[in-house]
Amino acid sequence: MPKNKIDYKTAIKNSGKTIYDKIKRTDKVLWIPDRELEKLLQDGLNGTKLYGLPLRTRSKVVKSRVCESLGYPAPFNFQKTKPRFPGQNIDTYTQKANNLQIWNEEIAPTRRYALIKVNEKGDIVTVRVIRGSELEKLDTTGTLTQKFQAKIKQEFLVKDSFYVEDTNNIIPFVKASANLTGVKPTDNPTERTLLSIKELHKRLKTLEGKEIEDAGFDQERNRAATLHELAVRTIGYETYQDNGQFPDIPNQLLEGKLQTSPTIDLGLVTPNSEEENELIEISERTVRHCDTRYAVFYGKTDGKTVKIEKVLLIPGESFFEYFQQFQGKVVNKKIQIPLPKDFFL
Repeated sequence: MPKNKIDYKTAIKNSGKTIYDKIKRTDKVLWIPDRELEKLLQDGLNGTKLYGLPLRTRSKVVKSRVCESLGYPAPFNFQKTKPRFPGQNIDTYTQKANNLQIWNEEIAPTRRYALIKVNEKGDIVTVRVIRGSELEKLDTTGTLTQKFQAKIKQEFLVKDSFYVEDTNNIIPFVKASANLTGVKPTDNPTERTLLSIKELHKRLKTLEGKEIEDAGFDQERNRAATLHELAVRTIGYETYQDNGQFPDIPNQLLEGKLQTSPTIDLGLVTPNSEEENELIEISERTVRHCDTRYAVFYGKTDGKTVKIEKVLLIPGESFFEYFQQFQGKVVNKKIQIPLPKDFFL
């Protein structure tokens, strides 16, 4: 084993933890990074024979092999938890066909999905690990309809632009000014680059009065992309980049929403969620979803152009003080995602 390379399986085995014991994402010894997780599962599950096994027995065999592959003891009875393996934030799906089906549960953006490929003989041949945020992009069928929505409270709709202070969790890292030369908007935030929400509001407020092309209600993504690039340039980045992940501008923990109506779509995570966003760190500290800053750009459209009239900046933690969450949510009983033909190659 190369010097300084961590033997995660042995470390977990020696820790005495079970797959249900929570591990902090900043634990460099016990928290298994995505690629290492995929390799451990591939090495441990490859060749496992499932042919002829009843469904329940097959499920238990796979779950037991997952535990053993990672260094955990396999329990006699598995708990009904979400995700299936909370200690490493993993869900598993055994696939004979390239049609992934997720029942009675939405995709969790930061969860790790271990997709296990079984050949015609019933042997496990490949394991892929993918984050929910990436898995969502593969849903081209429109069956993923679950989303949270909110509406700005009427008393704030008539006010001018405003901002709300950052969460206490990230205040120690923010700066009143920053040199963004050579920094990409898709980079992780650092203590050197993370602007305060006050400074972000000052810069983005200059977009008031700007007009962008309105390609129509069914072209929301194109309209949002135009605003995204405008915001990136206005904040001070030299180049425009978009990795398609949440939040829109990771380097500023900033999610942008262009609104021509009071109703706002929030996607798969509520802004005030205290769940950790494992894809983003500040100085090796994982931030929470509620630390994200939401830039809401209110505008009016004449059908051809949208004119930005006000800019609101609100951290997710305070979001529902200004927006009213719709009660209830639309959830499909089954999400079907056709995996690309080369997904397991």
